[in-house]
Amino acid sequence: MEFAVSDELLGTFVPIAVYWLYSGIYIVLDRMEIENYRLHPKGEEETKNIVSKWTVVRGVLVQQGFQIAVSLLLFTVIGDDNGTVRKQPPALVIAVQLIIAMFVMDTWQYFMHRYMHINKFLYKHVHSKHHTLVVPFAFGALYNHPLEGLILDTIGGALSFLVAGMTPRTAIFFFSFATIKTVDDHCGLWLPGNILHVLFSNNSAYHDIHHQLYGNKYNFSQPFFVMWDKILGTYMPYTLEERKGGGFEARPVNLSLAAQSKSD
Repeated sequence: MEFAVSDELLGTFVPIAVYWLYSGIYIVLDRMEIENYRLHPKGEEETKNIVSKWTVVRGVLVQQGFQIAVSLLLFTVIGDDNGTVRKQPPALVIAVQLIIAMFVMDTWQYFMHRYMHINKFLYKHVHSKHHTLVVPFAFGALYNHPLEGLILDTIGGALSFLVAGMTPRTAIFFFSFATIKTVDDHCGLWLPGNILHVLFSNNSAYHDIHHQLYGNKYNFSQPFFVMWDKILGTYMPYTLEERKGGGFEARPVNLSLAAQSKSD
């Protein structure tokens, strides 16, 4: 008896598996001697972060549960009742679809993310949950309030999929890559040879700035590009400097701007 898993199911569950597998790599690295690559000293995870790692795991699983429900609902609504698998378009078309999807996701997440900082109610009751992780780590990437996860990630992903017009099979790769990128941006490490740091200015150091008190009103862009920050004046340039005792520290170039933002 032949058993086949649909592209829709794979598109729903593969990115979740990728999230934990890729995070697992960083968990293994965290147990190794990698002090020279940390953006924060190891002990700061315990002293600066307000919630435990087990609380983070539970919170991420809750969000992924919502993600699964919305994804299955979406595929049910737009799916073919006959079970016909959509034919993959030419490679060039797929490449264009992926670029469009990246642009749509970045645009949606920038404006929703920024609004959650501007609106004091939403920040206090929703988005501040993510910022309890002052020192980001890989599997905390999706530690959000369920409402934020629904608005930023789930709806943002659905819009990217629909606007780009990609097939469910292409979506498997797109959402898996977006997941890897998001986890990497929160890994708290600056590893040599990381190809994502070469390809994207939006990286672990860039996002680390946003998680600090002085960068709370800057570097909203996620997960791919930094264009909206640069266009709309919320870009905080930084330098990556070696920290005494080992590791790196992302420091704002404009210290007066950082001081002003911290005091607001």
